[in-house]
Amino acid sequence: MAGRRINRTQVAKYMEHRKEMEQDAAAAKVGISVRSARRIERTGGLPSRQEARQWRTRTDPLSRWWGSDILPLLESAPDLNAVTILEELQQRYPTEVSPALLRTLQRRLRQWRTLHGGEREVYFAQEHPPGRLGLSDFTDGAELGVWVEGQPLAHRFYQFALAYSGWRHVEVVLGGESFEALASGLQNALWQLGGVPQEHRTDSLSAAFRNLNAEAAKDLTQRYEMLCVHYAMQASRNNLGASHENGAIESRQGTLKNRLEQALLLRGTRRFDALDQYRQFVGEVAMRLNARIAKAFAVERAALRALPPRRTAEYEEVQARVSKFGTFNVRGVIYSAPSRLIGHRLTVRLYLDRVEAFVSGVSVLSGPRAGPGQRRLIDYRHLLPALKRKPAAFARWRLREAMFPRTEYRLTWERLASELPERQACRVMVGLLDLAMRGMCEAALAQRLTQLLDAAMLPELALLEAEFAPRVPASPEVCVELPALASFDALLSREVCA
Repeated sequence: MAGRRINRTQVAKYMEHRKEMEQDAAAAKVGISVRSARRIERTGGLPSRQEARQWRTRTDPLSRWWGSDILPLLESAPDLNAVTILEELQQRYPTEVSPALLRTLQRRLRQWRTLHGGEREVYFAQEHPPGRLGLSDFTDGAELGVWVEGQPLAHRFYQFALAYSGWRHVEVVLGGESFEALASGLQNALWQLGGVPQEHRTDSLSAAFRNLNAEAAKDLTQRYEMLCVHYAMQASRNNLGASHENGAIESRQGTLKNRLEQALLLRGTRRFDALDQYRQFVGEVAMRLNARIAKAFAVERAALRALPPRRTAEYEEVQARVSKFGTFNVRGVIYSAPSRLIGHRLTVRLYLDRVEAFVSGVSVLSGPRAGPGQRRLIDYRHLLPALKRKPAAFARWRLREAMFPRTEYRLTWERLASELPERQACRVMVGLLDLAMRGMCEAALAQRLTQLLDAAMLPELALLEAEFAPRVPASPEVCVELPALASFDALLSREVCA
């Protein structure tokens, strides 16, 4: 049959059948072609036992340029590929060199590198004993095309894995590969694991060091080492650009995203109502992956070291001063603060998903952390009291666009600014924000504003106040009748008699 080597048994059976049959019938009996049968009879044995021919069947098409052009190029730059060399030859000899020579040139270069090429990198497969090595890595999850709350979700996955058993812990990370994401994910993995491996390896935290000066990069390196010291793990990193040194986790990134893709196809939709729902979905996929290595994990679990008594810090601490504008700047992001903090120096703790500020050790502010690409995070509740005293400043305020808590409020402002005088539009807009804060009806008021926008109507603040403003409960009238003091004397006299 075509594509299969002829073995000794076929040759022997063919020669035996040939004594009684014609050539084509004997060949068909043993499953070889008539051409192969003729060659067997001509040589008297297996075709593979024949001597290789030492002559060419056609003239060498590269002989004209091999010694004069190709070899000098390879000697000066051995890493040149066949496409580059062929394009160079076509420039030198445009009418003589055909593109059809590419495959011949590729084979010739392969033969030349076999005899004269340099040393190539050798990969050494490692054997990992139980409990020795844990690895962390991040990977981009945008290719999965997940939508959360009606918007495409730009996110990454943090994954921790044990090299021996393959047990893994996966988390959804909003933002970059920061130290906070690593510290939070690693500690969550270790406490879920219930033990600590001897060594923890990362990809040099290159993403965390990006765009940082040498001092800041050194600080993050020390913080990572202190994190590993707290858990009595040896900190190690693979060499920059040598991802195969982290192969025990790199390969699992592909399997993770493949299983997530299959689970999304089985689910039938890539849309999730909330981020927590998506996090739960990812966690369930990780659990199913871990169920496949239960026996190996049981062996490795017994070899892990004990956890420390408590977790360590998962935040970065920086100093910031609240400016006269009621804002402070942390890592290039502007955050708002209550006006009473103006002039104070804050100790700001940056967690993975939130920001906390302290003055003299007392917590004075807590809120969400800015997301990827977000440069301003303004809480309208912080600056609204001052804005109520100066509503006209709203029109050309630099932070105005960041002041709107929802898109409906921004669209309402655009309608007000286009149809009302500036001062009146500012007063109405500030009044709407104040109503949303006092009535704690931000979402409900946004829906009402959408209805007014669809009906091409301007919001009337007085009507909305009547609809959404908090009602002051009426105090019941309580009439208290005080007893006469003489009645107490009567009670006391009875106790004495008793």
